[in-house]
Amino acid sequence: MTIKIKSFGELKELQEKIKAGRDPRKPGITLCVGTGCLAHGAMKVADAFREEIDKRGLSVKIDFRKTGCHGFCERGPMVIISPENIFYQHVKVEDVGDILEKTILKGEVIDGLLYANPQSGEKYVHEDEVPFYKLQTRTVFGMNSKVDPKNMEDYLAVDGYSALAKALAMNPEDIVREVVTANLRGRGGGGFPAGRKWEETSKAKGSPKYVICNADEGDPGAYMDRSLLEGNPHLVLEGMIIGAFAIGSSEGYIYVRNEYPLAVENINVAIKQAREAGLLGENILGSGFSFDLKVNRGGGAFVCGESSALFASLEGRAGEPRAKYVHATEKGLYDKPTNLNNVETWANVPFIIQNGGDWYAGIGTDHSKGTKIFSLVGKINNTGLVEVPMGTSMREIVFDIGGGILNNRKFKAIQTGGPSGGCIPEAYLDMPVDYDELTKVGSMMGSGGMIVMDEGTCMVDLARYFTNFLASESCGKCVPCREGLQRMREILVDITEGRGQEADIELLESLGASIKDGALCALGSSAPNPVLSTIRYFRDEYEAHIKEKRCPAGVCKALITYSVDPAKCTGCTLCAKVCPVGAATGEKKKVHAIDPDKCTRCGACKESCQFDAIIVR
Repeated sequence: MTIKIKSFGELKELQEKIKAGRDPRKPGITLCVGTGCLAHGAMKVADAFREEIDKRGLSVKIDFRKTGCHGFCERGPMVIISPENIFYQHVKVEDVGDILEKTILKGEVIDGLLYANPQSGEKYVHEDEVPFYKLQTRTVFGMNSKVDPKNMEDYLAVDGYSALAKALAMNPEDIVREVVTANLRGRGGGGFPAGRKWEETSKAKGSPKYVICNADEGDPGAYMDRSLLEGNPHLVLEGMIIGAFAIGSSEGYIYVRNEYPLAVENINVAIKQAREAGLLGENILGSGFSFDLKVNRGGGAFVCGESSALFASLEGRAGEPRAKYVHATEKGLYDKPTNLNNVETWANVPFIIQNGGDWYAGIGTDHSKGTKIFSLVGKINNTGLVEVPMGTSMREIVFDIGGGILNNRKFKAIQTGGPSGGCIPEAYLDMPVDYDELTKVGSMMGSGGMIVMDEGTCMVDLARYFTNFLASESCGKCVPCREGLQRMREILVDITEGRGQEADIELLESLGASIKDGALCALGSSAPNPVLSTIRYFRDEYEAHIKEKRCPAGVCKALITYSVDPAKCTGCTLCAKVCPVGAATGEKKKVHAIDPDKCTRCGACKESCQFDAIIVR
């Protein structure tokens, strides 16, 4: 698209022209080519569709569109057939011909490609009937399945940049007021009200003022920002341009992880398109307002998700945080007034401006407004990205949308807020999920990661894993974080390897409190959460490891032994065949045995046994 849009009127005319040229009744095939689906071979499926459509001479009769992530990532590659909204999952290259022949040309539904409920077996034809989608409120993320991220016309066809046009006709103070009214809280972890941050930046003295998008998403298992930036980059750009106008900024940056190559590629394409169309650069839409931005790629340091460390990295210095005696709104990047929000926060802005702050404030709870995108992963049937109103219960997210626990096992806990978040037990499944309620139970919202754990998870080992990650990612600038996390890690390793002492639990609690009080930045002050929350709710597991030298979940190798139940063993010899060290032995059709001195506790025998004859103690 090379049209230069010079006014609000021209933007409206172009949007109407694009929409008029699209027949909503025309058959369409939408294929997800987000990172998750690409890993399942979506690009080969896309090539097969294009080749088959051309070979059959259907190019004019069918709209074929490659989009970003649809959210239901474990079911990829995913295809939606319009206008019927038929949902196909796990689509392979060999399915392409059938989809065109049977569904597009004959109107038949292919039963084998439909989603089946893992518990009831019920199959669903239409996307909006699938419980994973039906129970969500996909205000921000829903556009991902409607636009090709490399085609700006798709974004304009869904009224993209209309909020920008509306904002440029407003007073900047009125825009800030709408965001304040909406009570949009930062989706990057801190939950600070975005409107207050905008207000402070707009009033701060100094020039230039900077607008920054934090796309340095480093939480294990979290990929909300990546999927938004990959799938709908123009939505994020529109939010940033509105924010820049509101606070009086002419320069901006998008700080994105270099490990997100598709996100980097798509946002750069979107910036180029917006610049060529006159939506970035000088005199945007003839308003007299000018703004442009650059993409900066981070090196993958977890600490650079913290604002002051991010500024240091942008300035070419080591990514280390600094004490926040002065807010970034007054002295941020290059010691100039800076407004930093994360990808999801910026993506909410166009909806607030288009529909009003009161509309947005009508969604969610008293102090947590709007919807939130969560990354739902772990021991759960339906993994993926879930968008629900603030205040939705944990039970609804895990069991109704998430489809319950894998293999009908028992729910044990859920960790929210990334590696610095806390682990929440079953007793709190009915609590509403928002910033304040999560904090009350020793966890936090964070960027929105949710890791579900079943009865086979050892909570002590989990605390060790996340503490190891956080200790490794510590920048080392302050003593509480650098030394405290290292000591916590050592204690947890000792406990999981059978060297735990009875005073270790109290020592971990004391260390955790000291780190929270003394750490320089948010990474350090929240780092003890996994340990403190697991001690709070699963203290009995710590005591079993220390006092009984036993791992109740059967995870910590140094504290478990494998043996054979003679009442169940049939002498099938499978355990002996899979044992890599010859610890499992026995004659065919006779009870087998496991030599504890040889056993490496790899679990291969238990996984292979069809008669549940392997005992783990």
